[in-house]
This record gives sequence, structure tokens and C-alpha cells, in this order.
Amino acid sequence: MAKFLLCEKVANFRAKLVLTMQQQIDRFSDVHAHAQSLRSWRQTYSQISAGTLDSSLHQVTTPRAHLFREQMNQRVVQHGVAPAGHVCFAVPISAPGRVCMQGRDADDNSVFLLQGGDEFMFHMPNGMDMLSMTFERTLYDEVVALLGAQTDFDKLLRQSVIQVPTRRLQHARRRMVAMFSEAVHTREMAGSSEHERELERAMLEELLLLIADPSSTGRPRDTQSAHSFIVDRCHHIAVADGSAAPSVIELCQQLHVSRRTVQNSFRNVAETTPLHYLRSLRLNGVRRELTSTVPTKVSIGDAAARWGFFHLSHFAADYQELFGELPSQTRRLAVGVTC
Repeated sequence: MAKFLLCEKVANFRAKLVLTMQQQIDRFSDVHAHAQSLRSWRQTYSQISAGTLDSSLHQVTTPRAHLFREQMNQRVVQHGVAPAGHVCFAVPISAPGRVCMQGRDADDNSVFLLQGGDEFMFHMPNGMDMLSMTFERTLYDEVVALLGAQTDFDKLLRQSVIQVPTRRLQHARRRMVAMFSEAVHTREMAGSSEHERELERAMLEELLLLIADPSSTGRPRDTQSAHSFIVDRCHHIAVADGSAAPSVIELCQQLHVSRRTVQNSFRNVAETTPLHYLRSLRLNGVRRELTSTVPTKVSIGDAAARWGFFHLSHFAADYQELFGELPSQTRRLAVGVTC
């Protein structure tokens, strides 16, 4: 019965879509500009793989939901806090490489979950395409009540990664992508709060029925969790004080693990070496400073020194290798503009 009602709601939505929601389509060559354009999220994105970034971000915002699809050609690590008072879902559309979410290995047969206020660490591979949906908790409670109490959704939502049946996910993903695409590209129409509510409920019901499938299971912790813990601890230590970032040997001593363990952890989770990963975090710190300040207030040398780079020629070469441009070519704020 619930599936029939869902299909009817989706059909009604598609037949008479009229939107008042905010719609936005952007492309970026800077991962920090991409992250700042995500409404309501407190997070930083750090580019880990080398090369010029090419990303796209499509967003739809309604009174009680924020839906967005993001695609990136580079490996990126996201670190932040989920919006308070919300339940957050993400469905990979394509994940060509290793994905790690909250210490759990994942793939494109997964659904990712966060509760509002949760701190998260998410490692995205090169070329990832993902649809994310954030709903107000009150809306979530309303839809759960409508679907019935036979499924313990709260128990399911204590999992950060849920493995779902492949065929079931394929069908649900097609419907969600179709609804989202129609919403983000529909512009020349009069407004209607009724149809905003239809979009919110149809997307949320599709997700809840997917994870409530009897074959869906939480992703268990395994050896990847230990590797992820080491990478995440090193990440936090490295960004806590960029000017005094510890060496790999010093991190091994702090965490009481061998260098081989640290190397294996970074290779398994981030598909790179600890030296490259930690240097990339610091280079991203410099880039965030440059893009958010005017040249007359913060020089390139000052920004580099704050993140532990004191040999400017070596720094410039590393910066260019990672981002595809010299620090002097990075776009700064115009004089008189504050970030």
C-alpha cells in the first residue's frame, strides 16, 4: 500500500510540477568556492589529488529540505558538521574509486546517513557523482508516521552507511534523480507551496522505503575502521595548527603506531601517502586564506608561513602541482570586499 501511494505521489508530482523553491546551478574550479556555496552546511573541502578542479553543484531549496547534486573530477575529503535539527541522506550516483564515510568502507550500492549536529569525515574518490538530501527533523517525523510504525526507522538511522539491494537502489535512484533534475531545471512557472511539499515528501518517502527494505543492512565496522581512525586523527592534528604541523614520524609517536601502519592506513582510505595527504591539507589551508582575503591584507608569503611553508619556491611548485596554478594566479578578493 505504501509503495502504491508513493508511486501515485511521484506521478502527481511529475504531472503538475509547479515550483517556488530556490534553484541554483554552478560550476567551480576551486573546491573551497564549491563548499561555500552549499547552503546550511558548516564544512571544509580539501582537494587531495593533483590537477585543476572541475566540479558542478546543482541545488534545490524548499522550506523544509535542501537537495543538491555534486560532481567532482578530483579526490576530495569533506570535514564538517551536519545541519542541526535535520536528517541528512546521500545516495552515490557514481563512485569510481574507494569511498570512506565515518570510518566505514562504502560503494555506490550504499546510502549515507547523518543526524543533525554529527561531525563527519567523508573521503570522495575522483569522479564521484552524488545526490544529497537534507530534511528538517519535523518533516522526517511526519513522513515516518504516515508510512507506519512497522519499521524501526530510528534504529536504521543510527547507521552511517547502509547497504541496500542493488536492483532496488537502481530503481529508486532513477526516480530520485528524475524528480531532482526536473525540479532544478524547471523555472518558468508560477509558485505553489503545495508542489514544494509534494517534492519534499516524494523524495523522503523514496529514501525511507529504500532503507526499510528487508535486505538493507548497516555496514559493519572492519579493519577499514582502524585505518580510518588513524587517517582522521592525523587530519585533525594537521589542521589544528598548520604552522606547526607534525611530521609523519611525530604522528606515529603521538598515535603509538608504526610508520607502516600509518602508510597502509592512508593508502587504504585516501589512496595516497601520508606525506602527500598532509601536505595537501596544508596547501588547501593556504588556498582558503588566499581566496578569502585581499592581497593588501595577506601576502602569499604570510599565508604560506601560517601553514608551515617557509621555502617559497618549493611551496609554489607544490601548490601548482596540486591545484594546476601558481599561488600568484589564484583569484583573491577585491579590495573593499569581505568574506
